[in-house]
Amino acid sequence: DPFPSFPANTALIYHHGKLLALSEADKPYVVKVLEDGDLQTLGLLDYDKRLKHSFTAHPKVDPFTDEMFTFGYSHEPPYCTYRVITKDGVMLDPVPITIPESVMMHDFAITENYSIFMDLPLLFRPKEMVKNGEFIYKFDPTKKGRFGILQRYEKDEKTIRWFELPNCFIFHNANAWEEGDEVVLITCRLENPDLDKVNGTQNEKLENFGNELYEMRFNMKTGAASQKQLSVAAVDFPRVNESYTGRKQRYVYCTILDSIAKVTGIIKFDLHAEPESGKKQLEVGGNVMGIYDLGPGRFGSEAVFVPKEPGVSGEEDDGYLIFFVHDENTGKSEVNVIDAKTMSPDPVAVVELPNRVPYGFHAFFVNEEQLVHQQAEV
Repeated sequence: DPFPSFPANTALIYHHGKLLALSEADKPYVVKVLEDGDLQTLGLLDYDKRLKHSFTAHPKVDPFTDEMFTFGYSHEPPYCTYRVITKDGVMLDPVPITIPESVMMHDFAITENYSIFMDLPLLFRPKEMVKNGEFIYKFDPTKKGRFGILQRYEKDEKTIRWFELPNCFIFHNANAWEEGDEVVLITCRLENPDLDKVNGTQNEKLENFGNELYEMRFNMKTGAASQKQLSVAAVDFPRVNESYTGRKQRYVYCTILDSIAKVTGIIKFDLHAEPESGKKQLEVGGNVMGIYDLGPGRFGSEAVFVPKEPGVSGEEDDGYLIFFVHDENTGKSEVNVIDAKTMSPDPVAVVELPNRVPYGFHAFFVNEEQLVHQQAEV
């Protein structure tokens, strides 16, 4: 079995009446939310045996078409395979994406007409892991970062356009869209990742883990690529109002990181404002609209944006941010709900939890309509 059972512990997504629990080394698991809030695993989803490769933890659902776009990466050729899943849950034929060697490809992005793949130089190196006990992926600082842009519904990769930018690694993208001849990607860029820190083999503080918010532009007419730094370190887990997935939007919400796993606050960026130059730390001003600080000894999770109204007819930031907080002073965990528009230090709601919620990866909000329309089987 090429898919030993990996825990589906990275992220969640809802599509075609199914809540999917995801890990990029496996296929999706269908999970049902029961009336009492418990979770029931319904089983592995292989799309009528059409899915024969791993499935990213970060697929994208287009809110305008209800289609889902996804990919899987592998240690054997083809190192990346792209898939489109219709609004009715049917997986279309695989589109292999040719890249020179096996890399970690944690995320990708979509626009209205394109899908964006990231061939970044975090390379699969099992020998180093066996020999030196290092992380199985090794960053090569001599290679460029490559970004491949393909029309969303292409049946093969013949028309993919590859762009180069200075080397980096990216765990998470915020969003992407088209602007004239350009494709714009908003992302959290990492200059020189030390993955042994993620693996827990070194001091977990962030001296060499400076994730920063960036805007990248790829000109489909001229082939030019450029990038612009939008923040200082360290931010990650960017979220937007997902009613705007693949379309131009204004606000990005990130976590402020003290270490690999410890979130000290939530920060709101305004993409219409210019970043203040000369900043050494994250603070309000310029393109930083607000910071919600969790306080000493309190650490959080990715903040999920929940709009007050569905769709794009209202104000983009009119909604809430929901996230977990663990207080290391008291040992208590809670859910915090804050106002995404004002970023007020006074939470809208705090729900104390009976058990500890460990520091983790991603979160997902399931709304009432999705709960009602959950399918009963895989």
